[in-house]
Amino acid sequence: MRGQQTVADIGLAAPPGAAVIEIARGEGIFNEPAIAVNARSPQQVVAAFQSPASASYSRDSGKTWTMAKGTAPSDYQVSGDVSVTFDNQGRAFLCYIAFDKLGTENYWARGATRNGIFVRRSPDGGKTWEENAATVIAQKTEPGIPFEDKPYIVADQNAHSRFVGNLYVGWTEFTLTKSVILFSRSVDGGATWSKPLEISTHEGLPRDDTGAVEGFTGAVAADGTLYAVWADGLEIAFATSRDGGQSFSHSHVVLKTAPSYFALSGAYRANGFPQIGIDPRSNRLFVSWADYRNGDLDVFVSTSADGGKQWSEATRVNSDPLHNGADQFFQWMAVDPVDGSANLVFYDRRSDPENRKCNFVLARSTDGGRTFTNYAWTMNAFDPKGDFIGDYSGIAAYAGRVYGVWGRNARPDETSDKSQSGAEASSTEKSSAAEEKQAKEKQDSVTAPEPQRKPKKKIQVVEVGLADFSPH
Repeated sequence: MRGQQTVADIGLAAPPGAAVIEIARGEGIFNEPAIAVNARSPQQVVAAFQSPASASYSRDSGKTWTMAKGTAPSDYQVSGDVSVTFDNQGRAFLCYIAFDKLGTENYWARGATRNGIFVRRSPDGGKTWEENAATVIAQKTEPGIPFEDKPYIVADQNAHSRFVGNLYVGWTEFTLTKSVILFSRSVDGGATWSKPLEISTHEGLPRDDTGAVEGFTGAVAADGTLYAVWADGLEIAFATSRDGGQSFSHSHVVLKTAPSYFALSGAYRANGFPQIGIDPRSNRLFVSWADYRNGDLDVFVSTSADGGKQWSEATRVNSDPLHNGADQFFQWMAVDPVDGSANLVFYDRRSDPENRKCNFVLARSTDGGRTFTNYAWTMNAFDPKGDFIGDYSGIAAYAGRVYGVWGRNARPDETSDKSQSGAEASSTEKSSAAEEKQAKEKQDSVTAPEPQRKPKKKIQVVEVGLADFSPH
């Protein structure tokens, strides 16, 4: 049997101050995480993951973590697709979808039951969360209702912005006939949300495949201008708002890509949805995505120095040899608002000649996205084993400190009966077999175990990677 492969085998150095800390472990769907740093108190970090919507917080720059209580809704069967941010007052916000049962797989609006998008607030850096979540949008169980999917929350934290304190959420709404990008804003600290506004000039197909409009992310400039991107088939769409989210420019294509959904050997599915970030000092925009223009999957970044009018040629972020057959996927990007660096985390298979086992790599650019240095954030690869491992990872950066977060399967060398982290109480209490079957991120069917043989438990893990590039 072939020995364990690691990224160390191909000579990647670890980032300075490297550490990997497990924050959750258990049966069920522990993935699709997000992470944010409190700019008012940078030692405070919050990480979120599913399922259900869960959060863990740190008060010592990520060295130790504690699971929070009261983050998941009690009146829905399933919650997830989380994103998290801090506002200009240092309050944390957790955004998530919630539903009871999905419609047809990938055609989520067909037969959908009640569902919606909600935001919960924490006044103390993620330790405690207000009991009542604010509703961004909600659908009652009725024939033909839409399904609201993949929300992403953004905060205007810029002291000199006219709209400082505003919160924004964008998402995909699937109907029986189309998909659109909807948007809502809050001007009262997340207590109430505006009527949804359609911001996708071009509407997509109604299935959760290439052809839908999906994967909204946003970034706010120092003057309060909000920039947004999402995937639209073989392209990345872009729109701007200069009035605090009240209206948007017509969305238009700014970057051409290969398909945003793609088959991935050894995993349930994968996508290359884009992220946008901004260096508030120079207003340089960064967009990252993944596609297979080179045969195997690679991660790319393009930049704009003029507010999105012109974009650079795509820069390949992963540093392994071109056309080597190794996949890099599920990237996420964060631009450090203090030092302007662009930081990405992604699943990386360069260490495995069979292109199956994954490590986690950090890539960092300090020259405006022209070049990237790759670092090994993990040294022990894991095998997805055909399971659903999520649709994305997460990263945050502030003043040279970088925090990555990802989900993975437990490796064979990790005992399946190991006691779970603090996530056990909040993240497994609703994970019944029926709910997992209903969950949007359902896994491939498992082959039935041999008679009288107890099936092995599937254990998933959420980890946070730390790196410290700050001047000392």
